[in-house]
Amino acid sequence: MVKTKDFRKLANNAFRLKLFFIKHMPMGFLNGLRIIELDEKHASVSVPYNWLTKNPFHSTYFAVQSMAAELSSGAMAIAEVMAAPKPVSMLVFDMTAKFTKKARNKVIFTCNDGEAISTAVKKTLETGEGQTVTITSVGVDRTGDKVSEFQFTWTFKAK
Repeated sequence: MVKTKDFRKLANNAFRLKLFFIKHMPMGFLNGLRIIELDEKHASVSVPYNWLTKNPFHSTYFAVQSMAAELSSGAMAIAEVMAAPKPVSMLVFDMTAKFTKKARNKVIFTCNDGEAISTAVKKTLETGEGQTVTITSVGVDRTGDKVSEFQFTWTFKAK
């Protein structure tokens, strides 16, 4: 079993991350997603603006933004689940998004809710009951402007 620190090591190695994307998340590979920072408390994921990620309105597709935003929280969730002493399932239960500016260049999505994810995983292991946690991921472009904000409700359940 891969431990949390090992998943973070994988995520912080560009070559190993590409292999992970090819095997588990091929659209992330094709769209050029990169985990640029991952630790216990927060994660940041970048998405480029290029011919593959842009829409006919000359901005980044909302679905591509959603993928990067989900990964900014999902990377921390994957690390916690993989490090759990017993199997834990995880699933996005709900998602909402607000788009405040056209994304016309590279966007970095950051989630700072790692502690909430960790607490939910620990609590499901202790109680055996499913846990939900709602987290936020904010996308900021190169100029520092917020382009979108996502809220994901993750569910965790000990198997």
